[in-house]
Amino acid sequence: MSVSEEFSSFVCDQLAGWAPVSVRRMFGGAGLFHRGLMFGLIAEDIAYLKVDDSNRGDFEAAGSRPFRPDRNKKTVLSYYQVPGDILEDAAAFGDWARKAFEAASRVRRE
Repeated sequence: MSVSEEFSSFVCDQLAGWAPVSVRRMFGGAGLFHRGLMFGLIAEDIAYLKVDDSNRGDFEAAGSRPFRPDRNKKTVLSYYQVPGDILEDAAAFGDWARKAFEAASRVRRE
């Protein structure tokens, strides 16, 4: 998995209206962090956001697929691909990121 500096910067710029976001490289990809909490990730220049029962339906309705880190595509993590139209719309992307952050926050409390 690779992550280009240009795509990472684009994602951060798109989310700047919502909140400060940092990118930390890890395992060939990168994590998206806000307030020290990972709420998204980037792999192969594709952005993914954390999901739970509160926001998974939005991703599924948009036709998004879950992140699958392994080559045989059997492992599924609770991150879904950000739809292209949402990624391009900073306000919408910020709203989806907020919901992903809230989902990640709920997991942290469990």
